[in-house]
Amino acid sequence: MIVTSVLAGYAFASMPFPGKRLIFALVLAIYMVPAEVTLVPNFIILADLHWIDSYQAQIAPFGASVFGIFLMRQFFLGLPNELWEAAQLDGTGHLRFLWSIAAPLARPPMVTIALFHFVASWNAFLWPLIVTNSDAYRPVQVGLEAFSYADATNPVLHAAGSLMVTLPILIMFLLAQRQIVGGIAASGIRG
Repeated sequence: MIVTSVLAGYAFASMPFPGKRLIFALVLAIYMVPAEVTLVPNFIILADLHWIDSYQAQIAPFGASVFGIFLMRQFFLGLPNELWEAAQLDGTGHLRFLWSIAAPLARPPMVTIALFHFVASWNAFLWPLIVTNSDAYRPVQVGLEAFSYADATNPVLHAAGSLMVTLPILIMFLLAQRQIVGGIAASGIRG
């Protein structure tokens, strides 16, 4: 998802192509469609591909993020044009400029996208519940719900299960905290 966000965001920010504004407006229009509206069409597509009850069904529909594309586009629009001009003088094309200069500078928004995607994927409940039939492919949130029905009278086990589900998100935030604070400091936002 980070790769698609970086590539599409860079293309929308820096590369001229016909209909760029219209296509970007359509991409943003997708962001306004509630996720529940796309459940049935996505399920039908995955059923035709025979991906129901598999890991692909939980990964492939979320390979691109409109939020990630928008965030990366905004970041790349903020890069000084002098960087691109200097890279052109050295004979650098768009892909080399993106790989060598723009992407390393875009580490804070990429970490933010990765963190948002991790939290959304980790907390996903409805989509994995719909596309999985067996416990072997179900993520932890669906398992925690099944656990609450299996042992409905023991709040201590519920609290332990909730802690185990929350702990990876806390660890990811602590690992990414430096990048998030660096991104906020680089953007000039002060609290």
